[in-house]
Amino acid sequence: MARRPYAVRVENSLDDLVARWLTVPDLCEDLALDAGKVRRLIAEHWLVGARQGERNVFAVPAEFLVAREPAPGAEGPDAARWAVLASLRGTITLLLDAGLDEAEAIEWLFSPSEELGSTPLEALRAGHKAPVRRAAQTLF
Repeated sequence: MARRPYAVRVENSLDDLVARWLTVPDLCEDLALDAGKVRRLIAEHWLVGARQGERNVFAVPAEFLVAREPAPGAEGPDAARWAVLASLRGTITLLLDAGLDEAEAIEWLFSPSEELGSTPLEALRAGHKAPVRRAAQTLF
C-alpha cells in the first residue's frame, strides 16, 4: 500500500517544536511553483509535513526552506527567494527507511541531539550533513 503524503496527524509535541508551518499555498508562493509541483516535492519526500491545527490543515515546517538570491530578471521558479534545504531529502529518506513516519521524522529533526550538539535540522542548515546522517543511521 502506498503512503499518502497528507495522512499524518500532528501530535501536540510538534506544535511545541516547530515555530512556523507553511501550507501548500504558502509553499507555492515561497518556492514560485504551482501546487502540482509542490505536491510532487512532498510525494517524493523532498519535504515532509503533517496535519495540524483546528482545521487539520497539511503543513510543512518553514525551517525546511532556505533563503536564496534569485538572478536579476529571473522568472518562475528561478525568481523564487526560497529553496528546499538541499540536504533534507536524503535525511528524510533515511528516517523513513528506519521506520519513522513523517511526523516522527519532523520530531527527530527538531529535537535536540547530544551527539550533534544541536537539533539535526540546525546541523543540516549549518552544512553538517554527514554527522546528521550518521545519527539517523543509529535508528536502524
